[in-house]
Amino acid sequence: MASIRLEDLGKHIDKKKLPSGNVFTDKNIQAIFGHEAADDEDIDRLKKYFVKNIFFEKLTSDLKLRIAVGHKGIGKSALFRIAASEDINNEVLPIFIKPDDIIELKNATTDFLKDIRKWKEGLRRIIYGKILDNLGVVEKDSGLLDYLLTIGGKVGGYIKEQITDDEKPLNQAIEKARGLYKKHQKVNVYIDDLDRGWKGREEDISMISALMNAVRDISNEDDNIHFKIALRSDVYFLFRRSDESTDKVGGSVFWLSWSNHEILALLVKRIGAFWGREVDETTLFQMHQAELAKYLDVIISPVFEGAGHWENAPIRKVLLSLIRKRPRDIVKLCTLAAQSAYLRGSNTIETTDWEDAFPTYSNDRLLDTEIEYKSELPELMRLMLGMKPSVKKAKARDSYEFTTDELLKKIEGIEERGKFAFSNGKSATTEELAHFLYKINFITARRKNAAGKIVRKYFEDHNYLMQPYVDFGFSWEVHPAYRWALQPDDPKNVYLRLELLDFE
Repeated sequence: MASIRLEDLGKHIDKKKLPSGNVFTDKNIQAIFGHEAADDEDIDRLKKYFVKNIFFEKLTSDLKLRIAVGHKGIGKSALFRIAASEDINNEVLPIFIKPDDIIELKNATTDFLKDIRKWKEGLRRIIYGKILDNLGVVEKDSGLLDYLLTIGGKVGGYIKEQITDDEKPLNQAIEKARGLYKKHQKVNVYIDDLDRGWKGREEDISMISALMNAVRDISNEDDNIHFKIALRSDVYFLFRRSDESTDKVGGSVFWLSWSNHEILALLVKRIGAFWGREVDETTLFQMHQAELAKYLDVIISPVFEGAGHWENAPIRKVLLSLIRKRPRDIVKLCTLAAQSAYLRGSNTIETTDWEDAFPTYSNDRLLDTEIEYKSELPELMRLMLGMKPSVKKAKARDSYEFTTDELLKKIEGIEERGKFAFSNGKSATTEELAHFLYKINFITARRKNAAGKIVRKYFEDHNYLMQPYVDFGFSWEVHPAYRWALQPDDPKNVYLRLELLDFE
């Protein structure tokens, strides 16, 4: 596909430069907006459109332990894959440990110290084995892995050891590993998807705690091994509050988050990359949003021709109001709208395509949230659907907004049909259910500042806004991403009454 300048991706693009036929084939849609799951994306394509913000620097810092915390869809896996690709260029050996690798280590016992030792031994075996695999050493024929585990110390320690064993397969394997390992004096161990099967039980928290203690010990004993760990935000929050030893890893934690400006820049970079133009994200970050949004005009109509607050609203404000500050949300929303445009035979996403996309997008977000968190609160879907406005309030402008007292009364009404309990068997109080909805970003804190602009706070922005004994001056609202799912009988009423946020 011919390359064009980024400047040509603006409002006055020559439509003749578009590919012949419909732009929005399934293949092109994925190429333009990217794959929803970074694990399934082609690494070369991911490199072309990946946006590096400050958190990439935090992850790749030359420190023994880095813990990236964030919700699903925030970009943890993409961050790890790009960091690992740069490790290879820097002659650092990246190793990925997946849940399947550690399934036998997850079962906690009543002896925490034994659990830590089990994790240390298990992780060392996995790491050493993967090092040998990457070095091309056939461990099963050489016995080298068992040898490394017996000498202990640093992973590279065997290079300096004087080997007197006459067994040729072992010596030959060691000689081969000596030469190859010199290119990889440092090993970065990436551990992702630890929240798979997470239920928030005591044994789950104990498992995370034992793992964290083990990686600290290993990295302290071997300067060559550094760990990069990804944790879902609610997993880290429970671990942080339940284990007194977490202060020892607190300095290694950074919370992944995106500003709406960065997500808009991400979308612009992806669209530009489709036409063969590599754009420096630093330049995009420095641009005013109104100017930045012009580069979407090549395939997206610049205004939303709706009604109410959305009448002739800039499309960037519409999109950024509906996403939960997660890159995956913008990918999903644009993908659905592009599929609608394809059915119309159009090369431009128009208002009608967004209207077609909103209900599906909203239902998908509701289902994704249930899948992500029902392991901790089994009846989460009943709680979320119970937040649907009453018939009387559905027509009100603020039908999804609540004071703290109103929110608690709303939840009490849902509880009248049956109390809720967490997976650990503990009954959930009304206040705990409200906090849980805030923690998973189903509801967000909201208020207007002195200039009359809406300020929205997410759980990761401020963990302690939902407190019964302190009033921070915030009200609460069901996030716009879920509203079509809660009001399927009158979808247009949602955007007629939803007040868009101000982004500049």
